[in-house]
Amino acid sequence: MSELVGSKRHFGNGPLSQGAALIYTLLVVELLFLLTTLPGLVPLVLLSSDGSNIPLAAACALPLGPAASAALYALRQRSGDLTDLRPAAAFWRGYRLNALGSLRVWVPCLAWLAIIGLNLSNFGAANVPAWWAGLLVAIGIAVTLWLVNALVITSLFTFRTIDIARLALLFLARAPGVTLGNAILVVLTGLLTTVTSEVLPILLGSVFLLVLLLTSGPMIIKIREEFTA
Repeated sequence: MSELVGSKRHFGNGPLSQGAALIYTLLVVELLFLLTTLPGLVPLVLLSSDGSNIPLAAACALPLGPAASAALYALRQRSGDLTDLRPAAAFWRGYRLNALGSLRVWVPCLAWLAIIGLNLSNFGAANVPAWWAGLLVAIGIAVTLWLVNALVITSLFTFRTIDIARLALLFLARAPGVTLGNAILVVLTGLLTTVTSEVLPILLGSVFLLVLLLTSGPMIIKIREEFTA
């Protein structure tokens, strides 16, 4: 009888079960991520790759912020136990909790990046020094890395928007390993988008977001230790 109880207690805790649980969680989160981004994804795919369409592309990307935030929340809550898997419930809970907060950081950054993209796409007609393009690219990279930090923080913690902005900026310098890891992830996503299309990175969204959680781990630990009760 004790052996039977012991086998039940350990069911679903082995490495094979944990791997299956991870794959299941990634698949469910990816399906819900696609579902919640579909209103913007369909017109985004139909847009031609013309500089004049950058504002429209930014508008189509609006649903990505809340969806990514909900996915980050669900992946952070994931269980390695096959008997305790509720990724769909975690996703929808994260969506309800974080939709508004994620939009507060997502929308301004999309606007900034759209403005930068428009300037770069029309750089030849602007009649400005060449170094200005380098400055715009540097600003775009900084805004993107700040947004990545802010999205992780707003997905996992409850802070005021101004505090999220400050923490996201603080950890750009305070956690250089996190910043470098996120920068590599952003570059890989950009290269994949350039070589293929916008669709493939979104189809791999749950995988990219899981990697983002892993690279942001030191920042998450520090925030929990130093800025939460």
